[in-house]
Amino acid sequence: MASALPTPAPKVRRATADDVPALVRLRALMMAGMGVPTGPEDAPWRDAAAHWFAERLPREDEFAAFVVDDPELGVVSNAVGACERRAPGPRSLSGLRGHLFNVSTEPAARKRGYARACTEALLRWFDEETGVTMVDLNATPDGARLYEALGFEVPHYPALQIRLGTT
Repeated sequence: MASALPTPAPKVRRATADDVPALVRLRALMMAGMGVPTGPEDAPWRDAAAHWFAERLPREDEFAAFVVDDPELGVVSNAVGACERRAPGPRSLSGLRGHLFNVSTEPAARKRGYARACTEALLRWFDEETGVTMVDLNATPDGARLYEALGFEVPHYPALQIRLGTT
């Protein structure tokens, strides 16, 4: 009986300006999966998101996106993170905090470890290149298992929010 060949580790790379359309596409996919209506391909938010990503990608000391490419499909997975400056406290003299978001994988490429690989690359970036000591994220029920496996825990204080000036 022949044994299956091991699946090669995904090749993760840092996103560039050329990846902005894929970052927006994967953001829309993630939001749709959360039940957020994303509108048509020409919805105004998509252009705003593209501009936002393009503006931040060059800020390599405070923003990063990691992606996995498929030879036929192009960019199929990503994880994005940003550093946020908050008031210093006893656990963070710098007040620097990380926020991980926009973790998404194309349905045809799921269950291959791509989201995990992108998230691990992002956590290494936070740890090795930014000085961040705490990383926050918001998880869907599907994503929570991945994040818990990577060491994320439910915080002692729940996150609450209010929407102001909704349109």
